[in-house]
Amino acid sequence: MPSPPTTRPGPLSGLRVVEFAGIGPAPMAAMLFADLGADVLRLDRTVPADLGIARPDALDLTRRGRPSVAIDLKDPRAVALVHDLLAGADALVEGFRPGTMERMGFGPEVVLARNPRLVYGRMTGWGQSGPLAKAAGHDLNYLALTGALAAIGRAGDKPAPPLNLVADMGGGALYLAFGVACALIEAGRTGQGQVVDAAMTDGAASLMTTFFGLYAAGLHSLERGTNLLDSGSALYDTYACRDGAYVSIAPIEPRFRAEFFRLIGIPADTADDERLRERLTRLFLTRTRAEWCAILEGTDACFAPVLTMAEAAGHPHNAARGTFVTVEGVTQPAPAPRFSRTPAGPPSPPQRRGEGTRGALAAWGIAEDRIEALVAAEILAVPEAAAP
Repeated sequence: MPSPPTTRPGPLSGLRVVEFAGIGPAPMAAMLFADLGADVLRLDRTVPADLGIARPDALDLTRRGRPSVAIDLKDPRAVALVHDLLAGADALVEGFRPGTMERMGFGPEVVLARNPRLVYGRMTGWGQSGPLAKAAGHDLNYLALTGALAAIGRAGDKPAPPLNLVADMGGGALYLAFGVACALIEAGRTGQGQVVDAAMTDGAASLMTTFFGLYAAGLHSLERGTNLLDSGSALYDTYACRDGAYVSIAPIEPRFRAEFFRLIGIPADTADDERLRERLTRLFLTRTRAEWCAILEGTDACFAPVLTMAEAAGHPHNAARGTFVTVEGVTQPAPAPRFSRTPAGPPSPPQRRGEGTRGALAAWGIAEDRIEALVAAEILAVPEAAAP
C-alpha cells in the first residue's frame, strides 16, 4: 500500500502527481501543482538531454517545489518502480511527442488498467492526433497556426514573437493544469480517471476566442497594428520618456480617456490618431518615467510604467502584494493565484537532478532496500552531495 501523501500548504495538499520531466509547458504545469500544495514527484533522466541551453538546475525555476528522482527508464526494474508509483498517484503529467510514453511502457491503456482513477495529462504542441501530431515545433510555430501570430505586431511590420508566453505557457501549461484539475474533480465523483489531451495549438486558439468574435463582427481587421488593442490606437501603446525608460497607457474608454487628458494637461484629441500619437510621443519625452508616474500612476488614466525584470519586484505594488519572492537569493514570481482559507506556502528551490531520489521515493512508500539496490545498479542516480 502507498504511504500517506506528504502534507504541504495549499489547496492541493494531499494530491499526488508524477511528472515525467520535459521542457516548457509540462514542467510549468507541474510547478503550478507543486506551488499550490500538491506532492509532485519529478522523474528526471539520469543523464540530462542536450537542449542547447547551459543552465544550472538551481536556476531552472519551473523545477521548484518538488523533489527530483533521477532514473534510467530504459531498465525494466525502473519501469516496474514507476508503475508502482503511478499506482498510488492521482495524476500524471508528461510532455513528450505522441507515442513516446507508449514506447516507454507507460501508455494510458497500461497505466489506467492498474489505476483506473488516474488522470493522465498529456502536453504536446500539435495534439495527440492530426497530420502534424508527430512533427517537431516550438511556441512560435504553434502560435502561427492559430491566427494569433499574424495578429501580433506593428502596422507594416512582420509578425512579432511574443516571447513563448502565449502558446507554451498560456495555451499550454495553463490549459494542461486546468484540464487535469477538471478531470480530477470528475474522478472524485465517479472514481474514473481519463486522458487529458492538451495541445498548445488548441489552447492558443482558445485564447483567441474574443478576437475571432470581433473579426466575425467586422470589428477587428486582419491587418495587424491597425486595431484598438494591437498598437493601432495611440491611446493603447507605449511611449519613451526623457530618461529612455518607457510607460504604457490604455485609456480607451471615454471616462478614462477624459481623466488621462486632464492629468497630462492637454485637450482631448481623438480626431486624428496618428497626429495624437505624434503629440503624445513629444509630450512623454518632456519628463522622466518617474515624473510621469508621479502624475499618472494610481489614477483612472490606465497607466503603468514599463518595468524590466530587474525592476519589477521592487515596485511598491508588487512588493505590497508579495508578487515576487526571493528563494535562496533568486528573485522569482510567487505562487498564484491567492486562496483565502488554504494559502500556498513559499516555494522550495529547484533540486539538482536526483537530489530527492532517496527521500522522495521513501515518502511514496518505496522500501529502502529496493531503493538502495537500484542506486547500486545505477538505475537511480544520486548526486554526491546527496549521498549518505
